[in-house]
Amino acid sequence: MPEYNRPAEYNDTSDDAIIGGHFDEDDTYTARRPSGMNDSLIVFTLSGEGYFRTPAGEKSCGAGQLVLLRSGVPHEYGTVAGTRWNFVWAHFQKLPETDYLPPEEVFVHDLPEGHLRNRVYRAFQNLLQDSRDRSGFRHALCENSIREILLLVAQRTSHKQDSRIEHALQLLSRSMHEELRIHDLARSVGLSPSRLSHLFREETGESIVEYLNHMRLRQAALLMEHMGRTATEASFDVGFNNYNHFAALFRRVYGVSPRNYAKALRSPTGGSP
Repeated sequence: MPEYNRPAEYNDTSDDAIIGGHFDEDDTYTARRPSGMNDSLIVFTLSGEGYFRTPAGEKSCGAGQLVLLRSGVPHEYGTVAGTRWNFVWAHFQKLPETDYLPPEEVFVHDLPEGHLRNRVYRAFQNLLQDSRDRSGFRHALCENSIREILLLVAQRTSHKQDSRIEHALQLLSRSMHEELRIHDLARSVGLSPSRLSHLFREETGESIVEYLNHMRLRQAALLMEHMGRTATEASFDVGFNNYNHFAALFRRVYGVSPRNYAKALRSPTGGSP
């Protein structure tokens, strides 16, 4: 996103309008609504960690996780102690698509690295842009972005992923900066390397190497965007030992070199190229 908003810029709740923002807050940030809200809140964490506390208990949300807080639920949320919380969010009145998701007070869903996470992030970008416009179609466009996000998550929750692939994805996420050894990964999830490779592509649509590379590229882009890392630093941070290989993959996915991507982020106009 081109810039951060401040919590003080917004009312505590919205009326029939859709409002959204992009916050990057330290652990002094909290929001408390003992009587709940008259609308729903959807949040996507880019980095750091936040928490949501309701009568049902407390849940945390880290990078890549999407949260739906339903209307009418007494709650408190904020940044986890000792961290920052970088997230995009939107308030909206109830849509039919919310009924496709589990009826929890706070629903937290982990979006896998890659195409789906990128698509949800783009939907938020579109929503925030449209929410600031004054066009007559503003509300409908914002609703469409929220509907897209809800349907993407609903589609994923309706398809039960093989638990061994879920485990493999978690292991890849935790150790993306390390050298990939498919034999070790297969042993950890209780499959042969060939069976893991076949099942992984069947479940994700990508090979293990493709998936890991896309995950690393996205993380590198986030490091350049939100942590000020150079292209070279970001490439090694996420596990690429060969910068030229990283640069070639990055250009293929993002359409620009990583150095030009980082340069565009530092330009006066800001934002992603």
